[in-house]
Amino acid sequence: MSIINSLITSVLPFCPKWFAKPFAKPYVAGENINEALEKVKILNTKGFSATIDILGEHTKTIDIAEKITNQYCMLYEKIYEQSLDCSISVKPTHIGLDISMTEVIKNVTKIITEAKKFDNFLRIDMESSKVTDQTIKIFEHFKKKYSEIGLVMQAYLFRTQSDIEILSNIHFNARICKGIYKEKKQISYDKPEDIKKNFLMLAKHMAKKKSYCGYATHDQDLIENLLNWIKDENISKELFEFQVLFGVPMGGRLESLIQNGFKVRVYVPFGPDWYDYSLRRLNENPKIATYVLKNLFKRE
Repeated sequence: MSIINSLITSVLPFCPKWFAKPFAKPYVAGENINEALEKVKILNTKGFSATIDILGEHTKTIDIAEKITNQYCMLYEKIYEQSLDCSISVKPTHIGLDISMTEVIKNVTKIITEAKKFDNFLRIDMESSKVTDQTIKIFEHFKKKYSEIGLVMQAYLFRTQSDIEILSNIHFNARICKGIYKEKKQISYDKPEDIKKNFLMLAKHMAKKKSYCGYATHDQDLIENLLNWIKDENISKELFEFQVLFGVPMGGRLESLIQNGFKVRVYVPFGPDWYDYSLRRLNENPKIATYVLKNLFKRE
């Protein structure tokens, strides 16, 4: 099956979108707001929290950046109306950072206004190292205006330890992830074990500073290491949650975490720009190709 998985993964980028869509579907919560919110509602009934992200990045025009911004603003209202346990995550380049800092500040201001209005949380996603400094500046700018805002920190970057040491305190909220962007070896770890080691070190530092942390990983060994440390050091459940991507198989681990009283948040991406995102997910986890094939040809 591994050969078939690899073959499908290598061929899909050259296939028409209609052919790739069944393989993408497990990772994406739909193409519109209503589809995404329906997925969130189902997750909530199973005990999961959620955060919604509109797929896309590197917006080049003001009109599109404003359109995406308005969709995020609408999401806050709909989340409130439906009483969902769900926050929002946004990428700065999706709402204008590639255009100008002025543009992205203007659009985050609109989003923050709605977050305040509906008493919700905003996560500023981290992208490639090219915009790390700007992203932190955006976060710091709005942290002074609204407390319910968080950041994402990437464990594979050398600089992250220093960034967390500077930022972390009892009011700091960050999601730690391994990092998915291709970075130069001069600025990032490239060995999985080094990244995992740094991830755990960053988590420990945040707990020491009483900062709230989202442990965003599908790595079962890393999750086990985190659980052992949490137990050994008696880390308060009020200081962290586990986070995962929508649709990634976890072999019952997430249900087990919830049964043991841990908070688990699912990152729920949606939108018409599902294609490239799904290919990245499939490349990371080729086994999903087998699951999809079985469902496609399964007879009732």
